[in-house]
Amino acid sequence: MAGISMTVTGKTKTFGVIADPITHVRAPEVFNDLFRARNIDAVLVPIHVTPARLPAMFEGFRAWANLGGFCVTIPHKEAMLDLCDDCEPAARIVGAANVVRRTERGRLIGGNFDGEGFVEGLRQQGFAVSGQRILLIGAGGAAKAIAYALVQETVAEIVVANRTTARAHALRDNIRSHCPNAPISVGVIDPRGYDLVINATSLGLKPDDKLPLDPDLLEPSTIIADIIMKPEETRLLAAAQNRGCKVHYGRHMLDAQIVLLGTFMGAIESE
Repeated sequence: MAGISMTVTGKTKTFGVIADPITHVRAPEVFNDLFRARNIDAVLVPIHVTPARLPAMFEGFRAWANLGGFCVTIPHKEAMLDLCDDCEPAARIVGAANVVRRTERGRLIGGNFDGEGFVEGLRQQGFAVSGQRILLIGAGGAAKAIAYALVQETVAEIVVANRTTARAHALRDNIRSHCPNAPISVGVIDPRGYDLVINATSLGLKPDDKLPLDPDLLEPSTIIADIIMKPEETRLLAAAQNRGCKVHYGRHMLDAQIVLLGTFMGAIESE
């Protein structure tokens, strides 16, 4: 992005990404590079809003006439279900939205491409999930979307582990309500014996965050994936590489779904 000018005028269509905190988001860099490359008169800006102020912010979104939509990340994905006027089926099924489209009449419609983006990101990096035994750490909005996408890929097993066990059980029950034969269960945070371990928590955003698992338990044959995008190399991924594991970066999840998100918001034309 450095050295490349971008002219914003009164005709420029605006888009955003909401988060708390905001400094880790990559969407502005990725989308604005895409807008420039395709000569699209649009800009995507970071919007820092806390959960307490989110309902008030939504009233502003409805009144923001030249807003096309916004991406959603930690910790707001699950709140979208109550705040949006409507949601697409995938968002309703997983109980979270990672993107919102604003219609010309000011209605806010939620969608979710996190799971699809995560699985496609793995595929693009040469990691197949079919037949794999997977440990999914976390039970928030991203974890729900990833779990739902994984069960569509004929994985051998998904074990959900979360600090709050009740949330892990709720995630499992939600997936089974839509996919009764899904091979999903609740377990503990022990990475031994898995083909793929996914950190779908926010642990790793801050330098002093504790690791989501005990790195001494990592086996070299296990692929370790993180959904954290900044820093790109989290302490978990660094520890995993030190143990001889292959790693999968959080940026791949966004990169794999960028066209899907942009198309949903009306920022770009479908390919």
